[in-house]
Amino acid sequence: MTDHAAPQLPEYGLGAAGLGNLYTAITDDEASAVLAAAKDAGFDYFDTAPYYGHGLSEQRIGAFLAEAGYRPALSTKVGRRLEPAGSNPVPDNGFASPAPFIPYFDYSARGIREGFAGSQARLGVDSVDMLLLHDVGAMVHGDAHPKILAQAVNEALPQMAALKAEGKTKWIGLGVNEIRVCEEILAQVDLDVLLLAGRYTLLEHEAALPFLNACHRRGVCVVIGGAFNSGLLAASAGEPLRYDYNTAPEWAVERAAQLRKVCADFDVPLPAAALQFCKAHPTVVSVIPGAKSAEQVRQISEWTRHPIDSGLWAALKERQLISADSPVS
Repeated sequence: MTDHAAPQLPEYGLGAAGLGNLYTAITDDEASAVLAAAKDAGFDYFDTAPYYGHGLSEQRIGAFLAEAGYRPALSTKVGRRLEPAGSNPVPDNGFASPAPFIPYFDYSARGIREGFAGSQARLGVDSVDMLLLHDVGAMVHGDAHPKILAQAVNEALPQMAALKAEGKTKWIGLGVNEIRVCEEILAQVDLDVLLLAGRYTLLEHEAALPFLNACHRRGVCVVIGGAFNSGLLAASAGEPLRYDYNTAPEWAVERAAQLRKVCADFDVPLPAAALQFCKAHPTVVSVIPGAKSAEQVRQISEWTRHPIDSGLWAALKERQLISADSPVS
């Protein structure tokens, strides 16, 4: 059991990758409107990262906070440093019109310090509530994973713990899309929190459920990102169907259609079920859907409050569309 207070966060927050122009560009004014709508909805927790638009997401959040005189809970990430692109081409990394910087992985102690200093400057804050080590794991680093894992344990996380001791953050952990690296690091290091994106969702959770149960027993809190599986569970007619940031595979499209049909039988929008399903696990402290317009934020807010009859969860379990052991209330 870790010896820390659990993160105190609103049940729902805002994932701010979209403010870094994920997939499509939005204007600074549109980004500000998203943040204002999140504030109005009570989503008083923003999660960002230097990677999101190569600093653009953090810059936009910082500008909004300064103008609004407002301080929600904030999390950002370390593990990449941003270098000015100069005359070099700027890779898009899935972001349309990112800021003119090139992100490089850097899990060294110095890289953690310098990366966080950049985030402090862009956000305009001295401290954040949660500092997360970003994108460690074999899925991202392939053959380099063992070396990166050792550096994460021996350099990055101790440096993050030092920042915590200095009052620069309240909680430290990982921000990742895979479970295995969480298990590998938790076997060696006590963490306060994990931000797990896309692995515990209404669409797919069977592999993650035992892990979340273990986190709950250990006292490690979890923030859920990617509750819509990169938009698949919230896509309107005609919108691109994405899963794990790529075109959705046929199995995922078919399963989403089955989920949508059962939800419709109970007059529940599929995205409402997706959000509330994630929040129901006792170790989950917050769910952070992304949005790129104020209207999307307002719609998400409605989904979080949509009444759901217990019969829906029973029907989904009966049809084996969700695990029989999944917490649902």
